[in-house]
Amino acid sequence: MKIFCKFLLALLFLLKNANPTYAQEVYINLPTSFIFNRSEFATVQNVMNTQRNTSWRFSDRDPSIRSNSGNFFSHTSLNSVFLPTSVLQWQLASIGGKIPIFSNYDILPGYQWFTSSNQVWYRPYFFSYYNAGNVDFSFRIPSSQIQANAFYAGTYKLQVTQDYGPSWFFSGFTPENFNVLISVPEDIRWLTSSNTKYVIVNSLNQFRSSGSSLQINLDPMEVGHTLPFNLFAKSDKKEVLFKSLNGKDRKINVSVVKLGSTNSKLNTLPLEKNWKNHSTAGEFTVEPGNRSNLNLQLSITSEDFKNYFFEAGTYTFQVDLEARSTNGSKDSDQEIDVTIVVPILSEITIPGGNNEVNFNFNTMQHYNEGQSKSIPNQLRVSNNENYELYVKSNSNYFNSNGIQSNINASILEIGIEGNSQKVTLSTNSQKLMSNGAPAIDKNLNINYTISPNAAQSLIPKEKKTYSINVVYSFTAL
Repeated sequence: MKIFCKFLLALLFLLKNANPTYAQEVYINLPTSFIFNRSEFATVQNVMNTQRNTSWRFSDRDPSIRSNSGNFFSHTSLNSVFLPTSVLQWQLASIGGKIPIFSNYDILPGYQWFTSSNQVWYRPYFFSYYNAGNVDFSFRIPSSQIQANAFYAGTYKLQVTQDYGPSWFFSGFTPENFNVLISVPEDIRWLTSSNTKYVIVNSLNQFRSSGSSLQINLDPMEVGHTLPFNLFAKSDKKEVLFKSLNGKDRKINVSVVKLGSTNSKLNTLPLEKNWKNHSTAGEFTVEPGNRSNLNLQLSITSEDFKNYFFEAGTYTFQVDLEARSTNGSKDSDQEIDVTIVVPILSEITIPGGNNEVNFNFNTMQHYNEGQSKSIPNQLRVSNNENYELYVKSNSNYFNSNGIQSNINASILEIGIEGNSQKVTLSTNSQKLMSNGAPAIDKNLNINYTISPNAAQSLIPKEKKTYSINVVYSFTAL
């Protein structure tokens, strides 16, 4: 009797090991290009083997599969990071190299995802057959799922069981249990296509803003990432290069330019030659969609802009950016070449409506001694190049009630207070100022003189009001 028992045990052992169940892992390697582009990813993977079987079971059971880990993939390294099983959809692709359907009346279910309930992956008809070999599934991660979830670098794991394993009359598909793994690479990548910024300053008002700064919004700057990162910035060339229109080039310390953002995670700091961490207010974590918009801005204070960027010409500098993972394993660099063009800008205004100069000749003293009028701050000039200031009249004679008189424009002399140069008014433009320095909103006191000789020439003239228009203009040097 003991001998029989030993023989029976040996037989059972051999039967058990004739068709072993081998645990395996199904790897879904998800490239970051699909994540960052938010495009659908698809692949075909082997999940089971028929173990030489070619016919379905003669029972009411259709082959099914379910999750043993609930409805979430678990990150193998980060305890609090999960992905819903709905991220990964699957469908039978082939058995033994043959694409379904295998027999007329068979039913191939559409794409499904793993749940804790059994999901039927094929509905064979009673006399349906298939080729022996590998059972392959088509897997896909739709773009909507990529956009709706945060994919951290690392591996996500789900334990799966299929119920078409060995039975007393059927050798079964193997393995009965396996792991489905979604592998996400470590990656940080700039998604912006433009690495230049071109700005034209087309108004003097941009130099007049008091208390505010010039803001230069960089084009949308997005970073695709599967790791948390900090933003570092510098200017490797450390200088703003100025190319003047008159050939007098110079260099400006780049620290007058600050890099900041409307994003509260980034601090505004001056550009320097060495890397600076602008993310001290908080790192960029991995968010659904795996993109971070930086909303970067360059700024120059109104005072610095007026002092260093007023002169006409071209200003160029470089901004170097680096998205650096918090664990130091990955980084991605981006260079932006910034050009600020300041064309020749000039303006002459008469502030406060101070556009009339009146000479009253109603005593003999006025005629004998002549008259002078000094108009404080009558002209306000702005020019971002060295310039010459000119004056002329629009007529050779004064007018009275729109009718030309015989009083010549030359009776009037014009000059600038503090400048010894005076000119006699005529229709020809005459120089009032030579080599004026670039300035904005510079006020000039203008002197108007009718000499004694010119005043005496007015004695025989008809007593009424005479007028003439005086025109001021610039010429850039």
